[in-house]
Formats: sequence, structure tokens, C-alpha cells
Amino acid sequence: MPEERIYEDLTLVRRRAGAAFLVVAVLVLLALAYYWKIQILEHARYEELAEANRTRMRVLASPRGLILDRNGEILADNRAAFKVSLVRENVTDPEASFAAVSRLLGIDEAVLRARVEVHKDLQAFEPIVIQDGLSAIDVAPVESRRLEFPELLVESEPQRRYPRGTLAAHALGYLQERSPEEVRAAAGRGVRAGEMVGKTGVERECDDVLRGEDGRVYEVVDSLGRVHGETARDHPVQGRNVVLALDHRLQDAAERALEGREGVVVALDPRSGEILALASYPTFDPNRFITRFTPDEWLQLMSDPLSPLENRAIRGLYAPGSIFKLVMSLGGLGFGFVGEGTSVYCSGATEIYGAVRHCWFVPGHGAMTLVDAIKNSCNIYYYQLGRRMGIDPIADAAGRLGLGRATGVDLVGEKEGLVPSSAWKEKTLKTPWYPGETISVAIGQGQLQVTPLQVAAMTARIANRGRPVRPRLLKEDAAAGEGGTGAAGGSGPSFPAAAFESVIAGMWKSVNDGGTGQGARVDGFDVCGKTGSTQTMSRENAERLARAGREVKTHSWFSGFAPRRDPRIVVTVLVEYGGGGGATAAPLAGRLFGLYRELYGP
Repeated sequence: MPEERIYEDLTLVRRRAGAAFLVVAVLVLLALAYYWKIQILEHARYEELAEANRTRMRVLASPRGLILDRNGEILADNRAAFKVSLVRENVTDPEASFAAVSRLLGIDEAVLRARVEVHKDLQAFEPIVIQDGLSAIDVAPVESRRLEFPELLVESEPQRRYPRGTLAAHALGYLQERSPEEVRAAAGRGVRAGEMVGKTGVERECDDVLRGEDGRVYEVVDSLGRVHGETARDHPVQGRNVVLALDHRLQDAAERALEGREGVVVALDPRSGEILALASYPTFDPNRFITRFTPDEWLQLMSDPLSPLENRAIRGLYAPGSIFKLVMSLGGLGFGFVGEGTSVYCSGATEIYGAVRHCWFVPGHGAMTLVDAIKNSCNIYYYQLGRRMGIDPIADAAGRLGLGRATGVDLVGEKEGLVPSSAWKEKTLKTPWYPGETISVAIGQGQLQVTPLQVAAMTARIANRGRPVRPRLLKEDAAAGEGGTGAAGGSGPSFPAAAFESVIAGMWKSVNDGGTGQGARVDGFDVCGKTGSTQTMSRENAERLARAGREVKTHSWFSGFAPRRDPRIVVTVLVEYGGGGGATAAPLAGRLFGLYRELYGP
């Protein structure tokens, strides 16, 4: 009996051993097959993955070129900064990672999630910038906890800086991160996610020049992202500098003049078209755009009723008011509708086409020649001139002076404005032009729309006795590194020289002989100019509000040049709801003329 028991036990052991051997044999065969698959069939793929885990390519952002004013003063430069990016490839638990990262960086988790969601189409190994503009102190907590946060990458990157804050913000423009759509559209052209590019102003106009060339560094890293050395490095190349025609002293004075108002100041050199100052108010701080807005912040900015991002100098459309009387004068003289000595009597009111038209000076100006009509901005004179000319010769005169079309300034987004004509109305509104509409246009009202920069360019043309110039912000051609001619259109006069001299005589009297523009007078500088006040509502509504005791303010204009015989500066001022041009815009222009004389001599 004991012998049989032993025998049975040995048989059981042999059976179990055989089964175990079979299992082991199968496992060995499976292992060999898997090894064959990895080492032979998929060798190239796994070798590539192994290499990717061993090395990492990191972009070295190039510093943008400097933006300087005409005197070499820095308007835009760069500062050393750090950024923190998230690498989704190293995230094992997204929920836990988002919560921990948001606490570490002190940012709202929803903002972090939204940031990552925007770039969801990027490859998992591509870093997504979640914070930038940081100092060494700011990133120290991240660096000290690198082992806990392998998904975070800290890098140094030059950051754009505008040392003078809001100064010349609309001229300089601002930077923003490339959108995912822009990145996809530019695939294969060296464009990268997270890159900051110019969106407006000179930053956009000269982006290719300012941006430079990024460098590359290839690093050996472990699974936690720790660097163990470099295999290669290509150094970044800084972008080229851009020099502007702006004078920061004139620019600062222009912006201070507008502080607390809504409006525009443009100063330019009529000889070259170089823009010496371009101020649009309200304004903004371009530094704010560098650190990226949250969606709520961006929505708040875009919905601001004051539209601080809008460059009113090139995009604001306004009726020119009595500034347009310069066009009427040149057209009337040039086309032979009046002579310099043609006299019109102003009694304060006149009836034209069955409607009573009023002069701004209720008692009336008496007998007015063209020069006196410019000096006193007499409405009655120009009502009568408008009746003689008709709308189409008026439109022709305005076109010859550059109104109704873009000036060609080196800024993106310039609007053309509108000079109405009988053909335009028939085509656009499908109705005929009525003579009564001409009378409104004759004093710069009605459907006329111009930009302040157009008015400045027109004034420069008058100062040049007919020679046009193209306004430009760049002191030099940023692409070619050469000075531009500043010419626009043809070089010949649009009207006879005598017509320009008569108009300039009226502009001189307006400022220096008790006219409406005397607020712009500067002793010893021979300023010539014209005021304007633009109605923002119908005369009937204005009178109704006035009877109710409510103040009715018009847009305030002044545009002029100095000196009379050798023009070197044009100043155009528009103040929205500023009241009379003589009371508001002219004195502001006078400040700019006075400062220019101090800086550059009589």
C-alpha cells in the first residue's frame, strides 16, 4: 500500500512538470516572436522612438529688431524673460495635472484648460505656452519641482517691450500669438506655435524684417525632461532695426494735447511726407498684449465703446466741415467759377433752392472776397459758390486733392473715405442727385467722409503749391534700407499756381489777421491754417436741444502748415465733440507748431 501511494504521487508530479514545461515553451516562443517583430520587422520605427526619447529639439527664439524714432530714441526693444510651457506627451493623468499645474503657477484652471484646448491640434510633444513674461524669481518654484512636474518646460525667451508705454501705440501697433489657424496655414514655412507676430501698425508692416531667424538646440534628455548635454546648436539671428520718421518729443506733445479727449493729431513734413507725430486717442498700452489676454479680457477690450484700439488717424471717417472750403476755393478758382476778387455779400442768411441757409456768424460778414471768406469761414460765400459749381466739379476738385482715396501710408487698414457725386448716388442709392444736397457738401457736410490723415496730406499738397506727397511712418525703406521719395501720384500741380497762392493768403489771414484760426498763431513762425466745425446732427435737432438748454457740440477741426514761404510742418487736429475749431482744435495745433519751432528753429 505505501509503495502504490508513492507511485501515484510521482505520476502527478511528472504530469504537472510537463504542463509547466509546455507553458514555458509557449511563453518563450511568444517572446521570440515579439523580439523578432521589434528587432526585425519594426526596427526602424522603434529606433526613431528611442532617438526621440533621447534627444529633444528646442527653438531659440530670435529677438525682434528695435524700433527707433528719427533721433535714435528707442520706442520698442526686448527684455530677458522666461516662459512656461506644457508638454502633453509627459502628462499621465490630465485631470490631476491641470489641477496641480494651476495651483503651482497661480492661474485659473479653466484658463489653463482653455489655453491647452486652443492648441489641441498640435502634436503631443510640441510645447504649449501657458505663461510667459516671467522673471527668474517667478519660475524658481517650477524649476525646484521639476521632478514633480515633468510636463512643464521652462525656457528663456526675449520678450517685446515698449519702454515708453502708450507713446505712439497706434503707430507702433502690437504683437499677438499666432492663431492655430495661422500656424496650420503656414505649415512648412518655419512658423511655430506660440510665436508672437505683429498684428497692427509698424509691428505688422515690418514684421518680416523685425522678426529675425530662430535658432535651434538639440539636447539629450531623460524621461523626466532633465538635460544631460547638447548635440548641436544653431544660434538665433536678431531681426533688423526699423527707424521711424516720428519725433518722440512731438509725439508726446500731441498725445498730451489729446489727453482726456477723443480725437487725432497728425504732424508731417510736407517736403517728404514723413510723419512726425501720429496720435489717436483714446489709446492703449501695447505692453499689455505681450502676456496674452484671457478670452474674457479680450472681449472686454473689443467691446469698449471708446474703441481704444481704433487708429482714428487712418480709420476714423468724419465730415470735414469748413476744412472743405479749401477744396471749394481751389476748385472755384481753378475751374473759373470765381476769381480772387469775386465778392459775395453775407447778411447772415440767404435763401437757396427754397430753403433758408444760415452763416455761423449770425450778424453776417458783409461783402466777402475769396480770401476773406477763407479767413472768416463764411458759409454764405460757399453756399453761393456751391450753387455755381454743382456737385460733379466739386467732386473733381476733391479728387485732385486726394480726398476719397487712401493716401498710401505704410500702415495696414487705411480707409478711403467718400466724396459723393451724381454718378455715385445713382449707382449706390439708385436715386438722382438733388441740388440742395450740393449746398450741404459745399460747407463740408452731407455725405462727405474723410480721414484726418487725408486732410493732412491735402494740406501738405496746398503747402507745396500743388505737389503731392505720400505720408509715411518709416524714415527708411525697411525692406531696402534706403530713404523713400515720399511722392504720391504725379508731381504736377492739380490747379494753377495762382489759385494756391490765393488760398494760402486766406489761410494766413485766418491765423494771423483776426480770422477763425488765430488760436494757432505762433509769433515769428507764419502759420497758415483753416478751422472747421462738423455738425453731428441735423440743424433742426441742434436747435431743439439748444432751446432745451442742452449744449450741442460739433467735431472740432484745424489743419495748417508753417512757415508760409518755406513749409516744413503740417499739423492737423480733430477733436470729437470739441466744439468750434477755432476754440479747441486751433490752440492744440498751436502747441505743436510752437514746439516744432523750439526744436528745429524758425
